[in-house]
Amino acid sequence: MIPEAEVGEELSGGQATIFDVSPNAFGFQAPGVTNEQGLLFFVGNSFFNQNWVSSPASTTARDGLGPYYNARSCAACHFKDGRGRPPRFQGSLGEGLLLRLSVPGRGVNGEPLPEPNYGTQLQDQALLGLTREGGYLIDHEEITGTYSDGTSYTLQKPIYRFTELTYGPMVGEVQISPRVGPPITGLGLLEAVPEATLLALADENDVDNDGISGRPNYVWDRIKGKRAMGRFGWKANQSNLRHQTAEAFAGDVGIKTTYFPEDNCRGDACDPIFDGGSPEIDDDDLEKVVLYVSTLAVPARRDWEDIDVLSGKQLFEQVGCTGCHIPQLQTGQHPTFDALSNQTIRPYTDLLLHDMGETLADNREDFEATGREWRTPPLWGIGLVETVNGHTFFLHDGRARNLEEAILWHGGEGEASKEAFKALSTTQRAQIITFLESL
Repeated sequence: MIPEAEVGEELSGGQATIFDVSPNAFGFQAPGVTNEQGLLFFVGNSFFNQNWVSSPASTTARDGLGPYYNARSCAACHFKDGRGRPPRFQGSLGEGLLLRLSVPGRGVNGEPLPEPNYGTQLQDQALLGLTREGGYLIDHEEITGTYSDGTSYTLQKPIYRFTELTYGPMVGEVQISPRVGPPITGLGLLEAVPEATLLALADENDVDNDGISGRPNYVWDRIKGKRAMGRFGWKANQSNLRHQTAEAFAGDVGIKTTYFPEDNCRGDACDPIFDGGSPEIDDDDLEKVVLYVSTLAVPARRDWEDIDVLSGKQLFEQVGCTGCHIPQLQTGQHPTFDALSNQTIRPYTDLLLHDMGETLADNREDFEATGREWRTPPLWGIGLVETVNGHTFFLHDGRARNLEEAILWHGGEGEASKEAFKALSTTQRAQIITFLESL
């Protein structure tokens, strides 16, 4: 028996939901913010979307790019506030894909240790007159499989190799983790979910014997100077949006903040001529960007009352996907934005770490996250990625070419659900995909 749609089920972000299915669906501010916050949203949007330039420049509020960087703007990795993707062809720059680097061990606050020559990520762009740190190429290994009904499928496993490394080879034990920029809608709502709610979902020792043992990551909050529970980033390695935003400015764009005042430079790249001052974005403007990413609205669901969508929703639960992709959460009181407070939201995540098996492992620790663990990504808005971003590449590195492949890559704690999905009929599998496309 197919269940009926729930009351309010289309309101993925509660009252902070917007109704839009256009290519700009991820770019609206949540309803209910104050007039002042509405005005500051557009200023934050400007700092997020416009390209930064090198120093010295007449536009002193937007100079200081680099000297090494992965993108000239935040929007370069989160185009239209959506999902990044791997390079379109061999040797081209990634459109929101970067490579995290580290070596075995942890720093004094539990953080990953940087690769000695290239730091914590490879920066594949550089200012005019400088040579970039290096580049990378992606080869693919085909992996074939078969559904229970005999239908075959093929997956593509990416294999990365570095090119044109300026500062010599990386150390032999280097750990590499490719990451694509995820959509940034609804982040403020996720920040407003009480920590106690997420801890109640954790089951590190799998006491209930369901094969799922989510656990929190605990990270170092550099801004507050203390250990905190992570909830953002592919490995839940960021505890709040201010920290996430400031670190992305520093690592991805080369823009110094009060919280991350160091330049990533070596040799000629450390020439003061490239320095845009310290900070290169002041605290007030940084807060406008934080406001922007915090108050981006979640689009409403489509076709939530359709019979195939409801059937797919039921199957999604039956095969065990909701063990990690928790359908519904309740926000508490947001300290800054009342419009995000006390909302019933449907993000389909628990924000916890899960062992996803060897096939998805990057073998790189990130604070307490192991090389096999990933945070459950929210699924809200996933059905609009093709409309907004023009592609259907999913998972942490964009290896899945569509939603079906994303399911088939699951292992570890997701292995049983994947096998249950493979045992379904063609019609039932299609219904799960139709459900996901409605989110």
